[in-house]
Amino acid sequence: MPADMRDFQRGSGGNGGGQIPEPPEFIKNLGNHSWLVYSALTIFGFFFFAKPFTIISEGERGIKITLGKYQQIPLEPGIHFVVPIIQQVMVVDTKVRLVHYKSIDLFSDSKKDEGLQTREAITVLDKRGLPVTIELTVQYKLNQDNVARTISTWGVSWEEKIINPVVRDIVRNVIGSYEAENLPIKRNEIATLIDTNIRERIENLEHSPAKLESVNLREIVLPIKVKEQIEKVQVAKQEVERAQQEVEKAKQTAFQKAELARGDAEARKIQSQGIADSVLIEAESKAKANKLISESLTPNLLALEQLQVQGEFNKALQVNTDAKIFLTPGGSTPNLWVDMKDSGSKNKSITNSQQVQ
Repeated sequence: MPADMRDFQRGSGGNGGGQIPEPPEFIKNLGNHSWLVYSALTIFGFFFFAKPFTIISEGERGIKITLGKYQQIPLEPGIHFVVPIIQQVMVVDTKVRLVHYKSIDLFSDSKKDEGLQTREAITVLDKRGLPVTIELTVQYKLNQDNVARTISTWGVSWEEKIINPVVRDIVRNVIGSYEAENLPIKRNEIATLIDTNIRERIENLEHSPAKLESVNLREIVLPIKVKEQIEKVQVAKQEVERAQQEVEKAKQTAFQKAELARGDAEARKIQSQGIADSVLIEAESKAKANKLISESLTPNLLALEQLQVQGEFNKALQVNTDAKIFLTPGGSTPNLWVDMKDSGSKNKSITNSQQVQ
């Protein structure tokens, strides 16, 4: 700086004018290293505008595209660098998605939200051509191993080209083989058929673009006439079941009475048999006793008995001299004792023990 200028500045400062402060030391040295500043700014601008990297989150896969060609191996979660302008990365969601096929309210929001979609319920014709509405929920996700091939083949709207058409076609085929009134009865069978057929159709697609997680049959909406007919059938069945229960109850009551009567008859039979057995036993006992007595009456025993009886009669005649005794032929007992003092002159046949008295 010229001397006169420096003198002018000092003079101005001395006169109370504004003094220009000296810059800091690093500013003074900036001119010597200005290329470093320009390099840093250039690198920052390059990363800010060109963005030569991308970050893949969990539940996502990346497709690296080089000059319009898809790289078949998907990019895993993490940071990945690319060549700006030449390469770019398409981030694809591989999380589980749900789509509800149900009756949509006109005022409800049916737009896609975080992997959840709501679509209008599927209306198909049954075996006889009656309209039937099916409500179900489908869970699925993109096959993360074939992300690049799926997007290159089906595009980013792969769901509209794979899931929705397959679901509607399978539901139409399954419901079309049943009559409407049989659908509620065979609900489990129908749900299994729909799930199995949709799963098989999607898994058999080339390169397996998607994986089916589950298919849940939520509601079978029948025509009003069919509902009324089913209700009538149900009422009739209930009446039949009630009548059958009454018949069964009557059968049980009759069976109980029959069992009671059979029990009483059996008891009486047992009682009669007991009495008969008792009489028979008593008769057999008497017969055995008589047989034993008859076998024990020998001629000598009878003669001895006759002598004893005769002796007793002789003693009695000493007291009652008017009595008459008639001896039986052969000397057998009993003999006849006639008491002449009896006013009625009745004959009495007495046994040995009576004769003794």
